[in-house]
Amino acid sequence: MRKIGVYPGTFDPPTNGHIDVAIRASHFFDKLIIGVGNNPGKDPLFSAAEREEMLKQIFKDSPNIEIRSFSNLLINFVRDCGAMALVRGLRAVSDFEYELQLASFNYHLNEVVDTVFFMAREENLFVSSSIIREIAQYGGDVSDKVPPDVWKKLREKYPV
Repeated sequence: MRKIGVYPGTFDPPTNGHIDVAIRASHFFDKLIIGVGNNPGKDPLFSAAEREEMLKQIFKDSPNIEIRSFSNLLINFVRDCGAMALVRGLRAVSDFEYELQLASFNYHLNEVVDTVFFMAREENLFVSSSIIREIAQYGGDVSDKVPPDVWKKLREKYPV
């Protein structure tokens, strides 16, 4: 039986922190599926297709990482992928409380799927997609917090 993990998120845009968690998690699974959430309640800067394409480009040389979009209940997406675990990244204590609630409900919905947490590396402790978008919108340089292709796409969305 293959070990499959799902790393879900909005990834709007993908950051170096997302990439770090995905690469580290991919070492624990035969296949890691990065699930690009398409939540109509959120107003993303990039479309689901754009986010999916950015991630496919980032992980093109990672044979055990697959990128898929989803717009249904996360735990159902995980089941449909045949995964045994959810992968989540943690930055600060505030993340832990929220993620603990999600993990508890996901376990309630499907006792077979565990949640595995990866701590952010120090350089990514305070990096979030929303902060990246806000800084980029006002012309700030956060090119060291996202891959070069993502930075280029941010500059296209927010010309200086």
